[in-house]
Amino acid sequence: MRANLLDYDLEGLARFCERLGEKRFRAVQLFRWIHQRGASDFDAMTDLAKALREKLKTSALVQALPVISQHVSADGTIKWLFDVGAGDAIEAVYIPEADRGTLCVSSQAGCAVACRFCSTGHQGFSRNLTAGEIISQLWFAEHFLRKHLGRDERIISNVVMMGMGEPLQNYAELLPALRTMLDDHGYGLSRRRVTVSTSGMVPIMDRLGQDCPVALAVSLHAPQDALRDDLVPLNKKYPLDELMRACERYLAVAPRDFITFEYCMLQGVNDTPAIAQELIALLRRYGQGRAGWCKLNLIPFNPFPASGLQRSTQAAVAAFARVLNDAGIITTVRKTRGDDIDAACGQLAGEVRDRTSVMLRIDKRKAREAGHSGVATKVEILDAV
Repeated sequence: MRANLLDYDLEGLARFCERLGEKRFRAVQLFRWIHQRGASDFDAMTDLAKALREKLKTSALVQALPVISQHVSADGTIKWLFDVGAGDAIEAVYIPEADRGTLCVSSQAGCAVACRFCSTGHQGFSRNLTAGEIISQLWFAEHFLRKHLGRDERIISNVVMMGMGEPLQNYAELLPALRTMLDDHGYGLSRRRVTVSTSGMVPIMDRLGQDCPVALAVSLHAPQDALRDDLVPLNKKYPLDELMRACERYLAVAPRDFITFEYCMLQGVNDTPAIAQELIALLRRYGQGRAGWCKLNLIPFNPFPASGLQRSTQAAVAAFARVLNDAGIITTVRKTRGDDIDAACGQLAGEVRDRTSVMLRIDKRKAREAGHSGVATKVEILDAV
């Protein structure tokens, strides 16, 4: 079976080349061809020795994920749906802005964390992506956009691991993908411009800080454990005090001098003035009392039927932000992008009907437990939008 070279960071590719009897500098050349030039045909890699190219043809390939669909929003946002096999699909979203181009990347097919306000989480979890499947989203998007926009220079300046999945639950595959993004022979992205979002995998946050400290965004959504238990079930394992102390530890190695907290605004749930005061009190207990140790990003909720939740009104969001800013906590409201193509936060995998078949799997399990045989009873599989 031929190796997919997208699975390797530079060190992994160097080891692969050594097994072929080649020196390290050949791995650097190969890495540049793949990631900087977007090459997948070994014959096109003209500065590689012909003998090496012949070896690569029989032992390796550069295989990106098949694209199922592409949608372009009126605001320029582009969403791609990629096939990862076995009926599963994942999505990546490109968000163009005047001063940067951001790619939102998935790390899993589905998600096991099951945050109440996230339509992706309501699909359930199918599997982790490989390092190659993670980096394939960037590889495809970067080189597609260069051709599409008619530009030779780098298009994507920022990557956010905020697509489908909890990145830190797939740490073994996430790490080489991050290293490829950061490598000067690959995409050369700044650590400040690569952000990993987590719902609070405390031990893995510490590992990321040791192995590859990039910018960190933490899905907070509530200032006290009882409410966060309901919204983010992982909080029952890693409650707020543990999470906030992990954020303090990460801050010591972070490429930025702050941690970003993501906060999805839910009408009548976590958007009241009283909750805002609780949030201020929580944030002031940590960060060693330093103003500016964190930033709040308020996210308008994108409603979907299965959640039972509603989006906070614009007035409520503005009032909530004002209370936080007046208390000295830097707070911004995320501008929604790609709403018309279901590419906004929490909407990923909205185009397909339960690609991870979670509802069908749950129904089959219930049927088995009830002692039924044969085909499970018919269930309505809802679109996760």
